[in-house]
Amino acid sequence: MAQGKSELQQKKKELQKEIIYTNKLLDETAENKKASISQLLQLSKKISAREELIQTMNQEIVLIDKSIDSNQVVLDSLTNTMKLLKDEYAKILQSAYKNRSAYDQLMFVFSSEDFNQAFKRLKYLQQFTRYRKNQVLKIEFTQGEINEKITQLEAIRLSKKNLLASIQNEYQKLGSEKNQKQNVVNQLQGKEKELKAQLAEKKKASQKLEKAIERIIEEEIRKAKEAAKKAGKDSKGYPLTPEAKELSNSFTANQGKLPWPVVEGLITEKFGEHPHPALPGVKVQNNGIDISTTKGSVIRSIFEGEVTAVIIIPGGGKGVMIRHGEYLSVYTYFQELFVKKGDKVSTKQDLGIVVTDDDNKTNLHLEIWKNTTKLNPELWIYRK
Repeated sequence: MAQGKSELQQKKKELQKEIIYTNKLLDETAENKKASISQLLQLSKKISAREELIQTMNQEIVLIDKSIDSNQVVLDSLTNTMKLLKDEYAKILQSAYKNRSAYDQLMFVFSSEDFNQAFKRLKYLQQFTRYRKNQVLKIEFTQGEINEKITQLEAIRLSKKNLLASIQNEYQKLGSEKNQKQNVVNQLQGKEKELKAQLAEKKKASQKLEKAIERIIEEEIRKAKEAAKKAGKDSKGYPLTPEAKELSNSFTANQGKLPWPVVEGLITEKFGEHPHPALPGVKVQNNGIDISTTKGSVIRSIFEGEVTAVIIIPGGGKGVMIRHGEYLSVYTYFQELFVKKGDKVSTKQDLGIVVTDDDNKTNLHLEIWKNTTKLNPELWIYRK
């Protein structure tokens, strides 16, 4: 479905805002003075946004061209109408010239054979005069419309000229950013051994987090089943109380509409398996999404629920697990926590401050689980 002008302009503003924010993140990362994966991911995100911005601006050009074409059709039609009006008016003037004197008009009336013919001739002269005046008004009105349409066309063509200049400027920036990205890639590929060590460490931390979550889920399911059994109920999977079921249904209903876990941020690493950004042929697995944000940013809950665990991962920092019925949201890594196990939290409630590592990278990791199944958080939070 084709997007309208206002939608394209809104999308353009959002992309420009994203690029500005990415530059802010890159400025923080650049303080470290050495190339990093975080810097590479942020550059890739900016390039992607820049390319989408150029595409959006090109779509605007298409709409402008359509507007120019439609306005030109109207202008051509008005010009033809003006020609016809002027031709008709020229005939009127010729006729008026032949009967230009008041004497001629008077004789035209008095030479009638009877009163009825004289009356009709008088009415004709009056109608002829009105018709001539109306033709003048039509010509003046049409000329006004033509002038207005010409002004509109000039304004539209100027906007197209300015937009084309902006697109050219964006292409220049894009080229510079791609060169910058390639330089970072080259630097990182020169540190292959170090990168592989970092990747192994990250994988190890991810596995520890995954095992910790699975142990907690298993324990919660065991306790819930025991409670259900004592109440005389037999349930498969994770037994839910009526309140928990309602909360779970509410969470499901809000898919794609959940708030972001930070006020501002960019998804720099997606869910699932994907190629390593700097190591050819190497795949990385992500159980959630990574969101780059600014130093000191506060992590907040994406939905109401209960803090069921605070996870300590050796060498990986702290994490928080919140249960929303049969769903879980998991947040890592915190520099400082504002909540503890057993706390009831509301949607957008502050949970703690995200950590900034030695590379000046400030990344929040978010996972969403449905019982023991890992889900793609990007499909659940609001798409900016």
